[in-house]
Amino acid sequence: MTDKIAAILKEAGQLHLSLPAPQIAQVAKAAALMAKALSGGRKVIWFGNGGSATQSQHMAGEFVGRFLKERRSLPSISLTENMASVTAIGNDYAFDQIFSRQLEGLGQAGDVAVGLSTSGNSPNVVKALEQARKMQLHAVGLTGGGGGRLAGVCDVCICVPSTVTARIQEVHLTVGHILCALVEDALLASGALRAG
Repeated sequence: MTDKIAAILKEAGQLHLSLPAPQIAQVAKAAALMAKALSGGRKVIWFGNGGSATQSQHMAGEFVGRFLKERRSLPSISLTENMASVTAIGNDYAFDQIFSRQLEGLGQAGDVAVGLSTSGNSPNVVKALEQARKMQLHAVGLTGGGGGRLAGVCDVCICVPSTVTARIQEVHLTVGHILCALVEDALLASGALRAG
């Protein structure tokens, strides 16, 4: 059992350490888009299914609450939080519209929409990012493998080079925390946020 634990930790650690330079550049690009949107009075909107749904809520919470530094709250929401909307849209329309329909009502040009899908092929995430681009939101994808369908509908696609869902989600969590740190630093440095 201890060998299995050590092997999983090694696999997860190596995946974090070996994120390719082009993907690291995509993380930096996503952070810059978020900082620009937030400094301009726009928001960051997160969404995904299953584990990615809870990660979306986690990241929105880091922006609205705080991450590492005392500062004002930042406007960010997760489209997985309002179960009345999710279930009503799923029931009255279709499950693949649960995020795109919410974006239609809540999104504004200049916002950043962040879709998480470990396969890159979740129909509701793909459809939402297509909707985001139609509405002139910045579309950011966090995915795995080769990026799947998300790669073709994003302005920025951060793709974890793995096909193992758990490992991809672990790197997505780390990337989310990096985005929070970079955005806080950028907004504090620019004077768009006051320090605590």
